[in-house]
Amino acid sequence: METVKRSTFKLLLYLKKNEPKKNGNVPVMGRITIDGTPKTFGTKLEIDPNSWDLKHGRVLGKSSLALSTNQKLDKIRVRINKIYDEMLKDEGFATSQKVKLSFLGVGVMEDSLLKVFKKNNEDFEKMVSKGERSQSTYYKYKIVFNHLKEFITCRYYRDDMAFRELTCDFIREFDLFLRVDKGCTHNTVWVYTMPLYRVAEIAIKNGLIRRNPFEDYEISMKENDRSYLLKEHVETLLFHTPTKEKYELIKDLFIFSCFTGLAYIDIKKLKKSNIQSFFDGHEWIISRRQKSDVASNVRLMEIPKRLIGKYAGITRNDFIFPVPTNKICNSYIDKLIQEVEIITEQKVTFHTARHTFGTMFLTEGVPLESLSKMMGHKNISTTQIYAKITSQKISKEMDLISHKFKAMEEAFIETI
Repeated sequence: METVKRSTFKLLLYLKKNEPKKNGNVPVMGRITIDGTPKTFGTKLEIDPNSWDLKHGRVLGKSSLALSTNQKLDKIRVRINKIYDEMLKDEGFATSQKVKLSFLGVGVMEDSLLKVFKKNNEDFEKMVSKGERSQSTYYKYKIVFNHLKEFITCRYYRDDMAFRELTCDFIREFDLFLRVDKGCTHNTVWVYTMPLYRVAEIAIKNGLIRRNPFEDYEISMKENDRSYLLKEHVETLLFHTPTKEKYELIKDLFIFSCFTGLAYIDIKKLKKSNIQSFFDGHEWIISRRQKSDVASNVRLMEIPKRLIGKYAGITRNDFIFPVPTNKICNSYIDKLIQEVEIITEQKVTFHTARHTFGTMFLTEGVPLESLSKMMGHKNISTTQIYAKITSQKISKEMDLISHKFKAMEEAFIETI
């Protein structure tokens, strides 16, 4: 089927019958003609030539394959028409070569979406090698880049796209792709949109786009129940002798986190220079969180001080603890929790220790504002989650004993 616009633009989809595949299928080609100049391109689609409707440029029949192929052909038509319209609007003219290259995502887009994203990842990797950013965050950026590349290929049948095509609709489609095609949870989608948001900020800074497409896209992290241990659980673990010697270090690191609130990566990077005597004569951990670069100052209690002394002189490069990988830590913590027979509603991981610090010290009377400073939260609203957790615990405990007052309550109601 031929599409005509302003008598200068034509788009024709046709079969390249002189290059059949081994299975008998032939490639579906496209031809863009503007002011009499044609440019051809491949659609990356192939069909049985006997099922082709020459007049309408579509696949005959109502099979799932026919419907799927026609849907893809329609998307190609819509995409090319949109590129042509936007070129006329933004640049005042369009050529068949420019429309073709823009559709294919090559040649004219030196600062295209994936190119900028890839350059950002390369710069990020350099910061990781210098210890300025975390390896796990870099890994996340690589995953998002691969998902985005696959999305552009599957949805737009191209290798890349111009930044002007990074619209709110594109972001919503990518959101759906992550949820449906990749099976990502809501919070994972939220995490995966952050690198793309970062790339959009780079594009604005470099003048590639004028407006941030994320302005009309809303998503936020859904609050999940956070696993934590009770004070008595921490005490049980503290005095437990592990069945295997290799668990001892992990137990100490976990306990250290329970009494400092430091996350895994912050303990791993903790150095002797971070331990300083402060205005009150006590020793403090003076550091900045790796995740957010927010100050996290914690006064050392006796237990974490003893743990620091236990591993003095063992590590190199001024680091306080010889910290294994996060995977090993989580694996051994799981074994330790089984050994002491602690039962929790959620799975216990190394990060549970940080949540334990928040709930345990809040329950013992540390003000919310002070806890927020110690944990290095950007906003006190993050810390308020721990207040909600402790309130939920109280509510559940009240549910367990409320039935014991039922007879008294019923008798009282009768007197009213």
